[in-house]
Order: sequence, then C-alpha cells, then structure tokens
Amino acid sequence: IPDCVFTVKVCVISVCLQVTLEAFIGGSVVLPCSSTKLQDIDVSWRHNGSKIVFDIIPHSTSPVTQDPEYKNRIETFPQEYLKGNFSIKLNNLQHTDAGQYICYIKNSDEYQTVKLIINVSTEQGNQGETDHEGMGPSLSLLVVCIMSPVLLILLIILNVVFWRKKCSSSHGPAGNGMGLATHES
Repeated sequence: IPDCVFTVKVCVISVCLQVTLEAFIGGSVVLPCSSTKLQDIDVSWRHNGSKIVFDIIPHSTSPVTQDPEYKNRIETFPQEYLKGNFSIKLNNLQHTDAGQYICYIKNSDEYQTVKLIINVSTEQGNQGETDHEGMGPSLSLLVVCIMSPVLLILLIILNVVFWRKKCSSSHGPAGNGMGLATHES
C-alpha cells in the first residue's frame, strides 16, 4: 500500500505537468494551478525558472515581491484559494511572456508547469476576439486540472475495493480447505 500512496501523489502531480497554452500579444490568459490539499498553502509562480511572477501567501502582512515586468498585469482569485485553485491571470501579454511558468505549492511539494506560446495577431479586427481565444482553452484546461485528480482518486479507490474483494474471495474458502466442490466425470 505505501507504493500506491507514492504512485497516487506522482499521478496527481503529473496530471497538469504538460499544459501548453497559446495566446496573443495584448491579450490575456489564465495560467491554471490547483491542489487537492485544501489548507492554507503558500504558492509561488515563476517564469523561466527565476522571474518572480507572483507569490500567494495567505495571512501574510508583508508586501508581495514581484518582478517589475509583471507589476499591475497579474490578477488573482483569492476567493478560490480555499478550494485549492491558485490560478492567475496574466494581462497585456508581451513577447517576453512566452516560456515556461511553474506553480510551486510549497507545503505539499506539488508543482505544475505551464508552457505559454505567444502569437502575433495578423488582423487588427481580431483584437476583440484575442481575449476570448486566449481564455477559452485555459478555462477548459483549468477544469481538466481540477477534475482529473478527483477522477484519479476515485479510480484508485475503486481499484483498492476491487483488489480487496478479489484477495478476500481467493483466500476465503480455498484457504481452509472447506467448501471446495469437485466435479467428477
């Protein structure tokens, strides 16, 4: 059983490891991050390994340390923290925003990686649609990232129940030599 617990943790973490999003210059995108742990959690968002995008530290009175290029461009969703949702919205996208974003959930050693690809809009008329196109896939991915761990845990529970029933039925009557029926020809 300890191996199963380790495997569950790895599977839950890996569910959202390879998220790739595409958005347009000047648009917005939601970078998804969620945890199955529903306690107070410190979360750090980093870009390309070192730039501080945003730190979520509930109940902290210290000012937020942040790389200047993200100042006034990050939106958070504090009402979602207790639900395990630590996604952030990055506004006014620029070429330099492309790359790898890591959401590191400190108290549980979970992390999730998002690869952001920035595209140049070829038509000025598409400006109004840019936000919608950037938001649609990320909202879907956010739902997948939240629901996948729940479904995975449910599948594991069902497998454990099935395994226990199978083991108990194979060790039941056959184990004591009683109740065995033989078929004679």
